[in-house]
Amino acid sequence: MAFHFPDDFRFADSHEYAKLEGELVRIGISAFAVDQLGDIVFVDLPEVGDALSRGQSFGSVESVKAVEDMYSPISGEVVSRNESVEATPEELQNDPHGEGWLLLVRPSDLSQLQELMDAQSYSAKVAEK
Repeated sequence: MAFHFPDDFRFADSHEYAKLEGELVRIGISAFAVDQLGDIVFVDLPEVGDALSRGQSFGSVESVKAVEDMYSPISGEVVSRNESVEATPEELQNDPHGEGWLLLVRPSDLSQLQELMDAQSYSAKVAEK
């Protein structure tokens, strides 16, 4: 299955994405990760005000196949979370790069974005799987 990854997104090895939006960064999980999980039944997100550290778990996503931790692609403070994905996890499956976003974060170090893969590199990585 071929996936399209938006050019303005950056990706972590663990399949989370980060998208700069003004002074904030939108975080979610890639369409590839969602496809691998299968039917998603539960999403656990941190609270607004929580501090995230790059590479540390910030929550989990549960599917009929498995429960997987999600890892923050950047460090920062959670300023918003997508309550509708928690209430209706299938939104994450239907539109992971759009309405299925997870968090908005105020980054503590924007240079961390440059250390993530661009869409082309990420696409090549998942094509190997």
